[in-house]
Amino acid sequence: MQFGLPKTNSESEEKRPMVSETQLAVFAAAGRPQRRRSHPARRIGVYEVKKTIWLLSKFCGEKLSDFLGRGDEGILEAMSKPILAITMGDPAGVGPEICLRALNSPEVAAHCVPAVFGDAEVLRRCAAQLGKNLAVPVVSLTDFDSLGSCRQAVVVDVPALNLKAFRPGKADANTAAAGYAFVQRGIDAALSGQVDAVVTAPLNKEALRQAGVEFPGHTEIFAHRTGAKRWCMMQYSEELTCAFVTTHAGYAAVPRLLTSRRVLEVIRLSAESMERLRGRKAKVAVCGLNPHAGEHGLFGNGEEERIILPAVEDARRDGLEVEGPLPPDTAFLPSHRKSVDAVVCMYHDQGHIPVKALAFDSAVNVTLGLPIVRTSVDHGTALDIAWRGKASPSSLYHALRLAGRLASQTAPQKPGKPLFPPK
Repeated sequence: MQFGLPKTNSESEEKRPMVSETQLAVFAAAGRPQRRRSHPARRIGVYEVKKTIWLLSKFCGEKLSDFLGRGDEGILEAMSKPILAITMGDPAGVGPEICLRALNSPEVAAHCVPAVFGDAEVLRRCAAQLGKNLAVPVVSLTDFDSLGSCRQAVVVDVPALNLKAFRPGKADANTAAAGYAFVQRGIDAALSGQVDAVVTAPLNKEALRQAGVEFPGHTEIFAHRTGAKRWCMMQYSEELTCAFVTTHAGYAAVPRLLTSRRVLEVIRLSAESMERLRGRKAKVAVCGLNPHAGEHGLFGNGEEERIILPAVEDARRDGLEVEGPLPPDTAFLPSHRKSVDAVVCMYHDQGHIPVKALAFDSAVNVTLGLPIVRTSVDHGTALDIAWRGKASPSSLYHALRLAGRLASQTAPQKPGKPLFPPK
């Protein structure tokens, strides 16, 4: 069934279609590149309805009879699923294949509408190499902007890669520049309200540097492009959650990057985030920098006494439940992990090592403090296994689920319940 766009908006009141207020609200929202939930039900003319139907049939493959046949409850259920942008990551890595898995996953479709921002030709080639097909609609950035909303999985084509110079498993300036472009377009879509959150597949930091990108990773890219005033990285899992005062910095640089203000900022962001996820007041632990948390000045240069402890005390005066600075070698013991909601770490490996040891396949990277929701897989590009069908999509699935929860402000899950049940 094809719907042509009418040339006039002069239809009489009697010719208006018999549809419910819910359906009219959906039609009104679907044809505009604005936030879907901001449009009240209203009466619109045949022109607007036909235009929206045409857009739906073109991009979502859905006929009017199918759409109306759902009834109000079915329509509201479809509209309630968050639209999540997935940036494809570095094309040379495992990003394309885990994106393909997400686009075809019933588990993902049950909780969100995935929109992959990446090079469609790369996805087609990856699918062909894995013996699969790219079986979802592909739209241009311009068409996606016009659509404003979608109700099924879609690929938003960002043709930023020089395909002639591209080789799977080999990350370079060409692939990194493309991956960076995917991220920028995904962020733009979130800032404009076209998607509810951004979930990122991995980039290659060395290749980013070769491409002249000034940021070492996603966290810094998002913070800069969104203009965030305060931000930090958090690694979230049901086993252990860690937030980081510093991220991509060498060990020698860490002490001079630490300030009481920055430590307090990360404590506050961690407490706010975990309260949102848990639905109750959160308890935060703070690690020291040095062995044994400095042993009262015996190790290090007094970072615990001069920098970390004042931040902890300020947080307590703000009414937050905080303990520390704690010796890092005992902060992650099982008995202690169960008593706190998050652990603030002073540097990258202080928290990444225990998180990945305990929850490599289920941990999710979250950037706190942004005006948009951003989550990510907790692994790298894995160039050695890229495009071979060996990459697990588990971390991506968990990142999608958490992004949906944060974007929709859903009720927190029971402790210990997996974000996606194991197969």
